[in-house]
Amino acid sequence: MKITIIGAGKLKEKYLREGINEFLKRLSPFAKVKIIEINEEKMPSDPSEATKKKVLALEGERLLAQVPPQAYLIVLDIKGEEVSSEKLSQKLDALALSGQSEIAFLIGGAFGLSEDVRQKADWRWSFSPLTFTHQMIRLLLTEQIYRAFKISRGEKYHW
Repeated sequence: MKITIIGAGKLKEKYLREGINEFLKRLSPFAKVKIIEINEEKMPSDPSEATKKKVLALEGERLLAQVPPQAYLIVLDIKGEEVSSEKLSQKLDALALSGQSEIAFLIGGAFGLSEDVRQKADWRWSFSPLTFTHQMIRLLLTEQIYRAFKISRGEKYHW
């Protein structure tokens, strides 16, 4: 399986990069994972609703341009469906069984996602009603993908 993780903003924190790299290493027997970062659009301080929509639309276009053409698009969205780790594992298994060999996960920037990005998603997934930084969610995402593969194979998961 090929997995692409697309995110707005550069990951600067060393501890997050190290954690993500650890999970990428652990994922290597299960999937080929590629991470793509785009620069976040600049948002003026105290923007109007129209300006915010315009900035999010521009960022959204650039995020969507990175999605591989045949990929099943999973957008991380606070308005998405909440599922357990077991349900995520079942979802990934079902995609693989249906012949879907490429999945893209898309993470918006600090200001969220445009409505166009939400509409283009094949599935919208919410980690939690809690708010996380878009940098932190990348670590959580790689961990959950790894956990899903371990669950799928009936293997124990220990960190």
